[in-house]
Amino acid sequence: MTDPESKYKKEFAARFERHYDELKWLYCELYDNDEQAFDYFCSMLYEYYLQRKPALRALDKKREADPDWYKNNAMLGILMYTNCFAGDLKGVASHIDYLQECGINYLHLMPLLESPEGRSDGGYAVSDFRKVDPALGTMEDLADLADACHKRNMSVCLDFVMNHTSEDHEWAKRARAGEKEYQDRFFFYEDWDIPSRFEETVPQVFPETAPGNFSWCEEAGKIVMTTFWPYQWDLNYANPVVFNDMTANMLYLCNHGVDIIRLDAVPYIWKELGTNCRNLPKVHTLVRLMRMAAEIVCPGTLLLGEVVMEPSKVVPYFGTVEKPECHMLYNVTTMASTWHTVATKDVRLLRHQLETVFALPREYTFLNYLRCHDDIGWGLDYDFLSHYDMEQIPHKKYLNDYFTGKIYGVDSRGELYNDDPVLGDARMCGTTASLCGLEAACYEKNEAKIDRAIRLDLMLHAFLFTQSGIPVLYSGDEIGQLNDYTYHEDPLKRQDSRYLHRGDLSWEDVAKRTEDDTIQGRIFQGLLELENIRKAHDVFETAADVWIVEPYNDHILGIGRYYNGEKLIALFNFSEEDETAWVNEPEDYIDLMTGKPRPAKAVGVPANDFAWLLTSWKEGGES
Repeated sequence: MTDPESKYKKEFAARFERHYDELKWLYCELYDNDEQAFDYFCSMLYEYYLQRKPALRALDKKREADPDWYKNNAMLGILMYTNCFAGDLKGVASHIDYLQECGINYLHLMPLLESPEGRSDGGYAVSDFRKVDPALGTMEDLADLADACHKRNMSVCLDFVMNHTSEDHEWAKRARAGEKEYQDRFFFYEDWDIPSRFEETVPQVFPETAPGNFSWCEEAGKIVMTTFWPYQWDLNYANPVVFNDMTANMLYLCNHGVDIIRLDAVPYIWKELGTNCRNLPKVHTLVRLMRMAAEIVCPGTLLLGEVVMEPSKVVPYFGTVEKPECHMLYNVTTMASTWHTVATKDVRLLRHQLETVFALPREYTFLNYLRCHDDIGWGLDYDFLSHYDMEQIPHKKYLNDYFTGKIYGVDSRGELYNDDPVLGDARMCGTTASLCGLEAACYEKNEAKIDRAIRLDLMLHAFLFTQSGIPVLYSGDEIGQLNDYTYHEDPLKRQDSRYLHRGDLSWEDVAKRTEDDTIQGRIFQGLLELENIRKAHDVFETAADVWIVEPYNDHILGIGRYYNGEKLIALFNFSEEDETAWVNEPEDYIDLMTGKPRPAKAVGVPANDFAWLLTSWKEGGES
C-alpha cells in the first residue's frame, strides 16, 4: 500500500521544485538574502499543504487539469454581506438553493473576520485573521458553507485585507505596549520628521474624513502610519516576518475552503519614502510570491486583485504569461463610465474606454459589475471629456446632482459620499434600482416610470453580461432592491452613506420573484432570461473576439462579439427616447430576446432598451 504522506510529499515536491528558483530569487532579492526567513517560509508552505483536506486536494487536481475553469460563459457571481443576506454563515448556507436558482456559481462574501464594532470600516480593519466575527459564525461554519458550495459547483470568494490590521489586532496591541519586534511589523516613528517627508509625496485617501497618512499612538508615544483610517495600521512588508505570517493567514483561509482570495488595497502594500506609495515595483514582487505560494499549496485557488484605478495601472497586476500575478482584476473604470453614460446619455466616453479594454489580451479576466458594496468614484478620463466641453469639477457636480435627483425631471435617487466642497468632489452611493429611477417611480406610483426604470435596469445588466469576463451581481439587485435609509438612525453607520446600499435583503420581496406582475418578478425573471441566453451561446465566452460597432448615434453603444461560429451584434440605447442604430451587417440575424428573425440594418432600439442580434455558422444555427 502506498504511504499517503509519501504521495503528498511527492506532489508537494513537484510543485515546489517548479517554482523554487524564482521563489528563492525574488524572496532573497526582496529581503536581502535572509536565508533563515526564506527557510521558514518554505517550511510554512509545506505545513499548510499537509493541512489541506482531501476534498480540497481533489478540487485542486480538477482545476489544475482545467486551468481556465473560471473563464466560461456560465460563470456568474454575487456579492453580499453575510448579515444583510441571511444573518450569519449558517443562514447563507440555508439559502444556497436560492443562490443556485439565481444562477450563481461564484459567491463573494464581504469581510467577515473579527473586527471591532464601530472601528472596522465595514470589516476592513481585521483584529484576527483566523477568527470569524462571532455574530456571523465560526471558521467551522465558513468551512461548512464552502463544502456545501463546492457540492453545487459554486466557488467562495473572501476579502483578504493585507495592507493593514485593526489597532485591536494582537500585533498592534503588543506594539502599543512597546514591544519593538511588533512595532517593526508596522511603521512607527519617534517624531514627525520621516512622516512629514512621506506626506510631501503620498496622497490622502480620505482628506475630509481621515486626513493625513499618520496618527499619534498615545500608548506607545509614537507616530504610526495609517493610510486609510486611524484605526487601520499599515503593515510593513519590508519585514519578512510580516510577509511570512500574512501569507500563512491567507493559506489558512484557503484551507477552510475559500476558492478566491480578494487582495484588498493591493497597490498600497509597499511603502518607500519619496514615492506616492502606490503601485511600486515591489508590490508586484509580493503578489508574484503569493501567486506561487498558492500554486504550491492550493493550486485551485484564484487571486483577485482589488486595483481601483484606470486600465493602464490595473493591467500590470495580471503579470505576464510566464510570470502571472493575479488571475482576475476588477473592471472599475467601466462601472464608473457606465453610470456617467446613464447621466449624460452620451456613449462616447464609454466607447472610448471599452476600446482600451477590448484591445487587451483575451487571457486577461476581469470582474465586471454595475454596483458593489462601495461608492461610485468619478475617476473618469477628463482629458478625453474635455474635447466635448466636459470639465472635471463642473462635470462631477452635474453627475452628482443627477444621481441625487437635484436636476428637474431626473428620477435617480442616491446620496453623496466623502463630499469635499473645497475640491468640488464627491462620490456616489445607491442601489442599482434606485439609481435607475425605480425608487422615485414607486413613490409616485407611476406605472410608466416604473416600466422605464425596469427597462433601464435590465438594459444595464444586458450590457454587463455582454462584456467579457465574470459578471457579478450585488445582492438585492436580482429583485430590484431599493435604497435603505434606516442607516441614518444608527449612530455607528450614519456618517457613512455607503450603508444606503447595504440594507438587509427583504425575503418578503424575494418571495415575489416568481410573480410576473410584481416588480421583483419582472426583474428576477428578466435577469434569469439574460443569464440563460448567455450560458446557451458560445459567443459570450471570455475568449471571444470583441470590438466596438459604430451605430452612428452617440446615444447607442454598439458591441460586436465573435466566437466558435457565432457572431453577436449588441446595441444599447442610453437615451430616454427611441433611437436608431445605423448599422448595416450583411448576415441574417435573429433577436435573441424574441427568437425571431431581425435584420441588423438600421436597428430601432426603444428608449433605455437593448438588442442582442445573433447570426451563426454552426450546423443547425441561425444563419
